[in-house]
Amino acid sequence: MQLTTESLARAASRRPWRTLAVWIVALIAAAVLSSALLGDALTTGDEFLNNPESKQADALVEAHRGSADSATEFIVVTGPTDVSDPAYEAFVAELQRSVGALGRGVVHHVGSYLTGDGAVSASGHATLLPVTMAGEDHTALTHSAEELVAAVATVTVPEGYEAVVAGPLSLENDFIRLAEEGLQQGETIGIAVALVVLVLVFGAVVAGLVPIVLAIMAIAISLGGAALIGSGFELSFFIVNLITMIGLAVGIDYSLFIVSRYREERSHGLDKREAIARAGATAGKAVFFSGMTVVLALAGMLLLPNTVGRGIGLGAILVVSVAVAASLTLLPAVLHLLGDRIDALHIGRRRSRRSRGRAWDRVSTTVMRRPAVSVALAGGVLLLAAVPFLGLEQGFSGVSTLPDEVGSKQAFLVLEDEFSGGMGSPVEIVVSGRITPEVEASVATLQVSLAGDPAFGPSTVELSPDGELAIVSVTLAGDVARTDAMDTVRRLRTDVIPAAFEGQRVDVLVGGDTAYNVDYLDQTQRFTPIVLLFVLGSSFLLLTVAFRSLVIPAKAIAMNLLSVAAAYGMLVLFFQQGTGPEIFKDIAGWLGFGQVEAIEAGLPLFLFSILFGLSMDYHVFMLSRIRERFDQTGDNAESVAYGLRTTGKLITGAAAIMVAVFAGFAGGPLVGLQQMGFGLAVAVALDATIVRTALVPATMKLLGARNWYLPRWLHWLPEIHIEGPPAVVPVPEPELVGVG
Repeated sequence: MQLTTESLARAASRRPWRTLAVWIVALIAAAVLSSALLGDALTTGDEFLNNPESKQADALVEAHRGSADSATEFIVVTGPTDVSDPAYEAFVAELQRSVGALGRGVVHHVGSYLTGDGAVSASGHATLLPVTMAGEDHTALTHSAEELVAAVATVTVPEGYEAVVAGPLSLENDFIRLAEEGLQQGETIGIAVALVVLVLVFGAVVAGLVPIVLAIMAIAISLGGAALIGSGFELSFFIVNLITMIGLAVGIDYSLFIVSRYREERSHGLDKREAIARAGATAGKAVFFSGMTVVLALAGMLLLPNTVGRGIGLGAILVVSVAVAASLTLLPAVLHLLGDRIDALHIGRRRSRRSRGRAWDRVSTTVMRRPAVSVALAGGVLLLAAVPFLGLEQGFSGVSTLPDEVGSKQAFLVLEDEFSGGMGSPVEIVVSGRITPEVEASVATLQVSLAGDPAFGPSTVELSPDGELAIVSVTLAGDVARTDAMDTVRRLRTDVIPAAFEGQRVDVLVGGDTAYNVDYLDQTQRFTPIVLLFVLGSSFLLLTVAFRSLVIPAKAIAMNLLSVAAAYGMLVLFFQQGTGPEIFKDIAGWLGFGQVEAIEAGLPLFLFSILFGLSMDYHVFMLSRIRERFDQTGDNAESVAYGLRTTGKLITGAAAIMVAVFAGFAGGPLVGLQQMGFGLAVAVALDATIVRTALVPATMKLLGARNWYLPRWLHWLPEIHIEGPPAVVPVPEPELVGVG
């Protein structure tokens, strides 16, 4: 038997208990895998999979020091008196004892000015206690940093004194903690809003619960799959949150489409099993092609040569694939077991399908009466919103963007005032080659240049015992993640170092966190055209096969690009300093959004991959209904109105759920997550309103039968109709339970 979405639905409904048992076993296996493997499979670090300059420099530092990770944290102490005060000395000594008691498995050494290896500020009121952390890898080091912070917190702080921990490890832990809090908030809001919307769309509590349960199952199974994959490859810890976010969005949407089609077919007089099969053949096939479009869009992230990009792509592909599989097999089994009990616990009053479609009929009639004007107005609004995108800058949200109550932020402010803001993450200039007296003179020249540049703090030099390596460590004056810090590293590479080492036969490489940021941003910008070409090309091919048309996929891609560009423009208006009218910044402040100098590096590419796939859901689902009607009637205008009418309520509900899920993430404390949630929510809202209600019907009306143009030389493509003619002649529509 040919494997189709209809045959899958029939097979699952014939053996519902067996199908359900298979999915329950998969769920149990995933739970076991998650509990046993997921913790060790995830890493808080992010690595390049190619070999940029910062990675080469870090490898040389690792060979010299024994660790590629920055394993030095600082306890920043401030007090009301000079460091020579006995009370000050006693407090510092107590801090040393508390941290030293953690043992060599956590810290190797704790220094201070009392033992000659600490630093005292010019004011004499602040000091740094350098702590050399212990750990086999980056994840172990971050755990050690957590214990360090906890040990410092146990020490009784005298009145007027303060002790906080600064450094890349503790900063990373604070970012992770805040990210998890924000994502959990988003998940909670998303599920609550989704349940309300689903109950309103279906008019029944049971029907509203089914998509949520299936989405949660897809998320749980995907986490088990991630744990299994992570046993062989390191995965970013962000994969867990991404799986949850995308799983809620697509899992609920796919189930919503199929459950709705099943109820519609039941209202047309089909028996339960035939209604399930019909839903599988129509909405199920639309879900399949929608899911494959999302997977192709996200596969572009796998082209990025870094663990974060590939982890994001892998996690999203995994959960979308599981959600599609559950919608095509598990959902038909559940529908067979529930039958008409899917409408149990109904709410609201009964309204006919005809009365519920009148609003959408009015919209389509208005738009198609003057299609050219509608295209000009809708396209003009999106183009106007996209204009600020031309001024987009990419960068990183550093410690200065954290809430003031966070320990890392407090420590950074003290460092910036009393020492050097970048002391916790110095720039490492690695000189590789025979360190001759001439090379040493060049190193000294470099240090003089650095000392005369206000962008840099003090520098130190380390020489390897074999005389083949020199490491110049220099601090930056401010937040090492800011754009000016990255510009300083670029200037160091292109101007300062070549001038100091002119004529010397050595390799000079720049490493450290800021250099990593520079290489990451450069890498992302270099690979962006490749990812865009892959996503657009593969999506065009898939949609051409799905709809047997060259015009439909070209229009869908153009409209998606327009809505994504508009979302980028809104992102710049609300978050990027120095762009657009101040009213947008005022609204952003009222919403609690942080104002930054640049949009998070890599976020535009990530948003493109996610949004391009998700927005195609609505296009495929709506266009499939239009094509279905067009095949039956040959009337283009009536088919467009039919497609908008029959999908309007569903797509509105699906979009509302996605917007709620993403908006929940935008309410978190981290600027990067705020940008991600805001961008996703705005793009989905634009796509489900302006694009769906105006651009799609207007362009369909303007082009008429040319929408389905396929040249003769492509007629060999298989006939894969996403929707087909109804299995039975519809009887007059009865009244359904629901809220219009």
